[in-house]
Amino acid sequence: MKTVSKIVAAAAAAGAFEWALAEYFYKRTMIRSNAKVERTMKMAGTDWSQYEPFMKQRKEAMMAENMEDVYVMSRDGLKLHGTLIGNNPKKAVICFHGYTSKGMNDFIGLSGYYLPKGYTMLLVDERAHGDSEGKYVGFGCLDRFDALKWISFMKERFGEDIKLLLHGISMGGATVLMTSGLDIPTNVKGIISDCGFTSAKEVFTSVLNTMYHLPAFPLLNICDKMNQDRAGYGLDECNAAREVRKAKVPILLIHGDKDTFVPVSMCHEIYQNIKGKKKKLIVEGASHAESYYKDQAAYEKAMDEFIGGLEIE
Repeated sequence: MKTVSKIVAAAAAAGAFEWALAEYFYKRTMIRSNAKVERTMKMAGTDWSQYEPFMKQRKEAMMAENMEDVYVMSRDGLKLHGTLIGNNPKKAVICFHGYTSKGMNDFIGLSGYYLPKGYTMLLVDERAHGDSEGKYVGFGCLDRFDALKWISFMKERFGEDIKLLLHGISMGGATVLMTSGLDIPTNVKGIISDCGFTSAKEVFTSVLNTMYHLPAFPLLNICDKMNQDRAGYGLDECNAAREVRKAKVPILLIHGDKDTFVPVSMCHEIYQNIKGKKKKLIVEGASHAESYYKDQAAYEKAMDEFIGGLEIE
C-alpha cells in the first residue's frame, strides 16, 4: 500500500511539474507583456548590427514620406493599428511583421523597394503587438481574420479597383499564408511570405527540440489546452501548409537556408502543398528574416519576376 501511495505521489508531482513548466513557457510566449523582442532576436540569431548603415538610410527615406495612423476593429473587438504610407489608389502592399516586432520595424528595408515603385504601404501592427490591442499573440491563426479587415479597409479607403499584395515576414509570413486559405477579395493579386512557419505548434516543437533540448510532449499538449481555453484557438488549428492548398492567388516563398529559428524545411513543405501558381527563393547563408539584407539583388529579382506575372502594374 505504501508503494502504491509513493507511485501516486510521484505521478502527481510529475504532473504538477509538467503543468508548471507549461504555464511558464505559455506565459513567456503567448502573452504580450511577457513576450520580449530581445529574447526573440537572441533566439533568431541574426546579426543585425552589420546592416545598421543600410537600415538607417532606408529608414530616413521612409520617415520622410507622408504617414497616417489608421485603425480597424477586429471581429473579436480589438482596436488594431496600422501605419499608412503613400496615397496611390491603384496599388498597395499590406505588410505583416514578425513575432514581438511591429509594422514600422520589419519593412524598413523593403520600403526602398515598394515606395519608389509607387506602392502605397500599409504597415500593420498585428494583434498584441505595437499599438494594436490584444493580450494573446495570434500566431497567424487569429491574425488571418484581422488581415481580412485590413483588406476591407484598403478597399473602402482607395476604392474597389485597388490592387493589393500581402507581404509577411516570419509570423507575418505565416499570417499571409494562412489568409490565403480564406475567401479573400479578388483585389489581392499575390502573396509573398518571407520565412513563414507552418503552425505555432510546429515552430514551438522545433524551438524546444533544438534550442532547449526538451521534448514537445507533453509540454505543448498542455499549452495547446491552455491556449484554447484562454486565447480561443489551438496551436495547430491553422497550419499554413494546409491552408495554401486552398489558395487562389499566386504565392512567392522566400527563406534563408541558415534559418535556425524557422527551419527552411517548413518552406519546402509549404511549397509542396501549394496547388496554384508559385515561386520559391532560398537565399544561401541567410539566417532568420535576413534574406533581403543578405542578397538584396536576388530578393528583388524574385519579387520583380513574381509581381511581373500578376495584374498589378
